[in-house]
Amino acid sequence: MQLIIATKLEILFLSMSARLDHLPIPDNVKEKKATLGEVLNGDRLVSAPYKLEFLVEKYCEVVCRKNLTREDVSQFRTATKRDYYFQMYYDDLPIWVFIGTIDRLDTAGSNERFFLYKHLKFNIFFNKDRVIEVNAQTDNRHVVDLNEDKELLVEFVYTVKWKETGGAFDERMKKHTYDEVFVDDQEEKGWKYILGDVFRYPNHKSLFAAVLGSGTQLFTLTILILILGLVGVFYPYNRGNLQMALVFIYAITLGIAGYSSTTFYHQLEGTNWVRNLLIAGCLFSGPLLFTFYLLQTVAISYKANAALPFGTVLVLFLLLTFVAFPLLVLGGIVGKNSQTEFQVPCHTTKCPRDIPPLRWYRGVLPQMALAGFLPFSVVYIDTYYILITVWGHRIYTIYSILFVVFIILLIATALVTVALTYFQLAAEDHQWWWRSFLCGGSTGLYVFGYCFYYYYAEAGMYGFLQTSFFFGYMACICYGIFLMLGTVGFLASLFFVRHIYGSIKCD
Repeated sequence: MQLIIATKLEILFLSMSARLDHLPIPDNVKEKKATLGEVLNGDRLVSAPYKLEFLVEKYCEVVCRKNLTREDVSQFRTATKRDYYFQMYYDDLPIWVFIGTIDRLDTAGSNERFFLYKHLKFNIFFNKDRVIEVNAQTDNRHVVDLNEDKELLVEFVYTVKWKETGGAFDERMKKHTYDEVFVDDQEEKGWKYILGDVFRYPNHKSLFAAVLGSGTQLFTLTILILILGLVGVFYPYNRGNLQMALVFIYAITLGIAGYSSTTFYHQLEGTNWVRNLLIAGCLFSGPLLFTFYLLQTVAISYKANAALPFGTVLVLFLLLTFVAFPLLVLGGIVGKNSQTEFQVPCHTTKCPRDIPPLRWYRGVLPQMALAGFLPFSVVYIDTYYILITVWGHRIYTIYSILFVVFIILLIATALVTVALTYFQLAAEDHQWWWRSFLCGGSTGLYVFGYCFYYYYAEAGMYGFLQTSFFFGYMACICYGIFLMLGTVGFLASLFFVRHIYGSIKCD
């Protein structure tokens, strides 16, 4: 059995990159006689210097010692930057190995260091006298620094390990038939076909991170309010406790919005974290404050009791200025300095794949309409009781049932969004990030639509003052539901996508 390695021409063909004219190749190589198909395909194969005798293990066996000139170092550095790899064959089984690696010292990619692999480890699996599988691994501990244009003496070594397996010889090519590492070479259709694009960062990633931060904050706010209701903090006949708790908890949890937003923005390799933090702070607070002051103006013009005294407005302003905003900045700084990285199970290709034409019902709006129906049906009854409590004279005290309904709402939102995300990926549409958020948050639009029915059929309200207050504040509440459930839908989809594509890698 002979190990065959691709020469310079085949490396260039496989890498699909610009041509490098003088990549160093081993001395005294023996060319393999090429067939007409191999010649037309651009393949030029030579015998490799690695000696892989059957069941003979080796450790750090020296292949050769090579003097690399400054030009050689520069060529290897360029090839490493362009993700060049070489392809070998052992007993007709293919092996792919990258020639080097890149160490990015910052997320922006402006400070990169290039290293050439000099140690290959061959793992060969056999069954009786048959080779079933072979792969090659690189060792990051044995690399050559390519960052300076200077002459180098490099010693290339390799290790061979033989392992017994129960795999059948007739099925040994099945793994390579369905291998997803090089997606461009596959004829497979469906969600597996977009392996190299599924974790491509979304458009407007600063805004995307901000909506996730705001959604995380509102989710935390909702959980804390429900817990306080369960332990009996909100006395049934003191309705002011709930409003006061909402204001103070919102101000305190604004730091969670800053932390979550900048952390995720940092994971998406964003650089302008200050802008991201300001967007996160204003995304929900901005429309809420605008609506509040607008409705206060309406109430003052009508001389209604709904107009808050100046002292109360001043207290709210001071609370936002000296509590909420500093916590937002503090959370943003902590998130910016976090060292967590965005974990993905597969490599993202450099060029995005074109999305095939899709039917109308796979568009954003039809999918949102479908996604919000089931979760809204879960909370339909409780929505009515909450509305008559907030805008009527009823008192809501069964927080235990409300908490259970909220958990069911989260589960329904997650399951529906995951299902629609899977159908989207199966249609080879890899732009699922924003779609999963919009589908998850669409329940908020259903709730706002229900508000129209409640206002005209149940509320008994009339006049511009009551209409503006009802729809103004309900619009803010439904917008908050949209952000919160959108975040839940995206995080559930992210967990699902990581799992299914991680299982491909494990295979």
